[in-house]
Amino acid sequence: MNPILQLSAVKKFFGAVRALKGVSFDLHAGEVHALLGENGAGKSTLIKVITGAHQPDGGALTVGGETVAALTPSKARELGIACIYQQPALFPDLTVAENIGLRLKKSGAFSRVKWAEQRTLAAELLKRIGADISPDAEVRSLSMPEQQLVEIACALGTGARIVIMDEPTASLTQKEQHLLFAVVKSLRESGVGVVYISHRMEEIFALADRVTVLRDGESVGTHPTANMTEAELIKLMVGREVSHIYPAADGTPGEVVLSLKNVGSRAGGVRGVSLDVRAGEIVGLAGLVGAGRTELARILFGITPADSGEILLNGKSITIGSPREAIAHGIAYVPEDRRRHGVILEMPIAHNMTMAIHPTFFPGSLLRTGAESELAQQFIRDLGIKAYGPEAPGGSLSGGNQQKVSVARWLATKPKLLILDEPTQGVDVGAKSEIHKIIRALAKDGLAVLMISSDLPEALGMSDRTAVMRGGTIAAILPGGSDAHAVMAAALG
Repeated sequence: MNPILQLSAVKKFFGAVRALKGVSFDLHAGEVHALLGENGAGKSTLIKVITGAHQPDGGALTVGGETVAALTPSKARELGIACIYQQPALFPDLTVAENIGLRLKKSGAFSRVKWAEQRTLAAELLKRIGADISPDAEVRSLSMPEQQLVEIACALGTGARIVIMDEPTASLTQKEQHLLFAVVKSLRESGVGVVYISHRMEEIFALADRVTVLRDGESVGTHPTANMTEAELIKLMVGREVSHIYPAADGTPGEVVLSLKNVGSRAGGVRGVSLDVRAGEIVGLAGLVGAGRTELARILFGITPADSGEILLNGKSITIGSPREAIAHGIAYVPEDRRRHGVILEMPIAHNMTMAIHPTFFPGSLLRTGAESELAQQFIRDLGIKAYGPEAPGGSLSGGNQQKVSVARWLATKPKLLILDEPTQGVDVGAKSEIHKIIRALAKDGLAVLMISSDLPEALGMSDRTAVMRGGTIAAILPGGSDAHAVMAAALG
């Protein structure tokens, strides 16, 4: 059986950078073919070649057995190629039905819009994927997971033969992940070829028929998923063995840095939280989506101030009414969404790292660019950030390195408490291992760390103690070495 998509020795250069060095890849109808690789391995560039956003500098691309030259995004859509990106590209002020209609309906400048037909079509597509979303809802009112599902409905509506899913579950709840898996399996059964990109190994083994691994712009192997183990795939991805054993705690926790006594916020949906975090200790914050973990972090950083209870820092009662006050008290917060609240992609790495301490480097009208560059170089060296230098834009970095820049920004404030919200979300296994070592080293140096993670092995493996949240409060505090069953029992009540 001939593949519906085939790339042969595809090359792509950006100046002196060889992003793709001769990648070969194929996809059959009714197949889920996973594409794996560390951040920066060439996955995104390859996808842009397939969707017509980039023109290859060598090699050949065929769709349905026909060689395609000068592929453009519009021609890719005509050929039945659809891509669902991690960040939805929808119009926020239009309804769901209007967004879907714009993607699917072609009409002239003076054509009348058939609103009822548009709404019915949207409702049918949403029902097909089991999404409980009103066609009349404005997109800006939807959560990120709901927007992701609208994107999937758009792709299905085009009748695509080739569907590319780029980290589709990164922002989905567990229930929505199961829904997506059902959609992927339904697509496969209907003869659609799916290119599936994910850093989550359990998804690859649950869904993919074959897997191709990219490393440094080259395809280093294509194998039936059933013939591979997780360890073998990781070794192919990073070119070395990566231990799944989380770095062990090294030292004894010191004095209590943060103490919460019945803290709550009506606006944040948090109530009666009591918790201590000591110097040199990593306390994991586990629980299901919506349990209140991020909301508690926002309280501690002054985004949604507490309206009940007491917060003590180093034994002193404090009030945190804004992020500025939190920083002044020595509290740092690396948020979950690094693209919106972490790294400013167009800004140089050095500027990103000094944003939280800007007055220190630029008092009055003086520009201390030398001191700023020196600090950035130190963090680049200490955190192992792979970058061309302090002046490189944040957008030039891989996801794992962007996360390190986010951490560096807050380490520059010399905090007493570091709050990390999903610190390794969307980064590859090699970068995860590096970030875990950084977090453990910070704790060893005496920093108090509160870490939110939806990755249960990570939450348990990295934490000295694990606080489980349910319904906006702490349901249980488990000692180090607890298992996943204990966490889930507390999370589910």
